[in-house]
Amino acid sequence: MQITVVQRIVGLLLMVFSLAMLPPAAVELIYRDGSIWPFIDGFLIILGAGLLMWLPVRKVTKELRLRDGFLVVVSFWLVLGLAGAVPLYLSKELDVSVTDAVFESMSGLTTTGATVIVGLDTLPHSILFYRQQLQWMGGMGIVVLAVAVLPMLGVGGMQLFRAETPGPVKDTKLTPRITETAKALWYIYLGLTIACGVAYWLAGMDAFDAIGHAFSTIAIGGFSTHDTSMGYFNSWVIEMIAVVFMLLAGANFALHFLAWRRVSLAPYATDPEFRLYFSILAGVAVVTVGYLILTDTFGDPASALHHGIFQAVSIGTTTGFTTAAYQYWPGFLPVLLLFVSFIGGCAGSTGGGLKVIRFMLLLKQGMRELKRLVHPNAQLAVKVGRKPMDDKVIEAVWGFFSAYVAVFTVMMLLLMASGLDQVTAFSAVAASINNLGPGLGDVGAHYRDINDFSKWVLCIAMLLGRLEIFTLLVLITPAFWRR
Repeated sequence: MQITVVQRIVGLLLMVFSLAMLPPAAVELIYRDGSIWPFIDGFLIILGAGLLMWLPVRKVTKELRLRDGFLVVVSFWLVLGLAGAVPLYLSKELDVSVTDAVFESMSGLTTTGATVIVGLDTLPHSILFYRQQLQWMGGMGIVVLAVAVLPMLGVGGMQLFRAETPGPVKDTKLTPRITETAKALWYIYLGLTIACGVAYWLAGMDAFDAIGHAFSTIAIGGFSTHDTSMGYFNSWVIEMIAVVFMLLAGANFALHFLAWRRVSLAPYATDPEFRLYFSILAGVAVVTVGYLILTDTFGDPASALHHGIFQAVSIGTTTGFTTAAYQYWPGFLPVLLLFVSFIGGCAGSTGGGLKVIRFMLLLKQGMRELKRLVHPNAQLAVKVGRKPMDDKVIEAVWGFFSAYVAVFTVMMLLLMASGLDQVTAFSAVAASINNLGPGLGDVGAHYRDINDFSKWVLCIAMLLGRLEIFTLLVLITPAFWRR
């Protein structure tokens, strides 16, 4: 293990992250709402911490190895969660504890969208912008962004990309060089953000809200600049724009790249994962809308239609925007929507959850085992499309699923032991580990009132979900640290 190499990279990345304090400071200069100093102080503190880490090892030039890549990713996300909390803790307008500041920062960077802050409509624009910016930076993965510039710093990037990129197959590259792959992903990410922001603005949002909600929509984050989230705008047009871009952000970004390069929609139509992803969300939307109409929840079918579609897509893609208090909807709908978030977005997307490709492979493997009961000697392959999957991939998916269930169970028990009821504990862990945000019970609206111990457990759950369980768990295995 090359600790000095890891220290050098984390120090460099921390110095880069300090620049994230400057845009909110610029926003304060525009709106003049007296909240610039937390970001100036935050910039100096984070930059200084990065320099202190980097200076002693600045001349280290060893090559980054795979195990070092995992350690860099986990170390940086942990450090980043703490660093991102600095301006929130220093803000007099927020007046939050260290725990709440770290929770909000980790929730933003992991694109979870769970919040401990209430009264958003009265907060300074700079703080509101900073929360949205945190999600946008975390969406595609700030480490992937750094991969594009690491060669200039004298560090290889493939190890970082493999440790950061979600999905069961991590060696797939869109372009021959990893730096070009990272740049391609970010160009698509930036392009979708701009298109989403312009669409929101044309639909009636002001420029500030359009930019902020474009950040959290494409990041599949869910933070809003208003307490009532998307419901604040009371516009079905804005909601349908959000639905379109949430669907795009929850799809594999490799498909966007291929569709753009070929100038064709064929990559979406021929991809088995995307077809299942779209089918699941469409099916859940139909059920949701039908049940809302059947129970006369909104009084008229038109309202049930756009609220039902919006909430099904928002929760299903793990974005977490709300237009209504869905946790109070009748019957089984709140639990159904929460369960859909376990599937989440596609691999290679900004969405959370297990990922659609893993869900598909779990289903196909289950069907194969049933067929083997009838035909025990048959050679049956699990296929995605027409391509048979290697048994190692199937084993990895089952391993991931078992680790996911084990971690989920332990964390839920910890929350219940701390005093939370079963519904709150279950939904809080689900909403955090799936990077969803809003839960049920006491965390339906916000997480402010739960105890500090639970908040720290949920911070770990968010990080586990963002780094897809194994990236973090591998660090606690003895084999990882052996020479």
